[in-house]
Amino acid sequence: MHIRTAALVLLASAGQLLAQAALQPAQITPPTPSEVRKTMGIPSQGDVRGQQDAVGFASTAEQMARVWELSNAAPAPERLGAAPAPGVAGVICPHDDYIYAGRVYRQVLPLVTAKTVVLVGVFHKYRRFGAHDVLLFDSYRAWRTPNGDVPVAGIREEALALLPVGDFVRDNAAHDSEHSLEALVYWLRYARPDLQIVPVIVPAMGLARMEELAGRMASALGRVMTSHRWQLGRDVAVVISSDAVHYGADFKYVPYGEGGVDAYVKACEKDRALLAGPLAGLVTAAKVEDFFSTCVDPEQPSEYRLTWCGRFSIPFGMLLLERTTAVLGLPGPLGHPIAYGTSISSPELPVRDVGLGETAQANLYHFVGYPAVAFTVGNR
Repeated sequence: MHIRTAALVLLASAGQLLAQAALQPAQITPPTPSEVRKTMGIPSQGDVRGQQDAVGFASTAEQMARVWELSNAAPAPERLGAAPAPGVAGVICPHDDYIYAGRVYRQVLPLVTAKTVVLVGVFHKYRRFGAHDVLLFDSYRAWRTPNGDVPVAGIREEALALLPVGDFVRDNAAHDSEHSLEALVYWLRYARPDLQIVPVIVPAMGLARMEELAGRMASALGRVMTSHRWQLGRDVAVVISSDAVHYGADFKYVPYGEGGVDAYVKACEKDRALLAGPLAGLVTAAKVEDFFSTCVDPEQPSEYRLTWCGRFSIPFGMLLLERTTAVLGLPGPLGHPIAYGTSISSPELPVRDVGLGETAQANLYHFVGYPAVAFTVGNR
């Protein structure tokens, strides 16, 4: 179902209509698939999704191999705690340029060893598409990566068949426009060639609507996993995409001044407080609400309080994990903050010679934070 059609379904009640009106202006005309593909570094073709960003992310096998090798070299990102053993139920990983964030990717993504990965991404351009209050899936058969196509898992169709039609839309153009998932897929595919994925991006919505969608998605995912006798962590994992603070005048976020050392220190301290607070320990609805209300105004979710781009992907992903463990009869998920970095905390990866670069500047007046969190089930 396309967003234009789904918009009609979402007018089911006056209360929901008012909530949507607060999120989006009326009369949005989304870009067409052909318009979006003109912006892609490697355009999608047929039933294979291409690549949005071919500057900051690897697009060849040589580039991906170099990034993987160098991302494990010193200096390591700031360590926040011991990493759990590989086979985790889920992670939070950044999606910024590999040249800046590669060392943080390397700290957390290798902990994901499941063959099937549910990817929960940011939808940066949700306003342009008029998308809100629904989950966005694609219809592609596979996604292109530097090391070969990754198939979309058959459980996408099984799970969607169990969801109400008003909970989701399928829009390939929306996924083509977004870079937050492809950034992670390439690393996961490099580590596990038989990877299969279920990509979903999360636009603006209030917490109550998010809880509804996460509950029904968890019920569907749990039923499908049970039918296949799959285990969370061993067979299926949830990977959440998000960068941390975006600081600078062009991000419209300068609470500690235009920039400089003092502003940098204070912004990073705020990020660490979130990682040590609502993103650590047993995942609960209260912690999800704490994170959500720290990042956005709950009454106007499109209004930032703190510029974590995963202000919707992180709480939805955490709720999805928490509700899925409940459906499966498992102990609740535990968050383990592992590492933290920023676009200026470490030397850039020396990969310019193979064609990789940056999509934005990085300095004390324009920087981005990188969170790394793993989620285990129960005592794991």
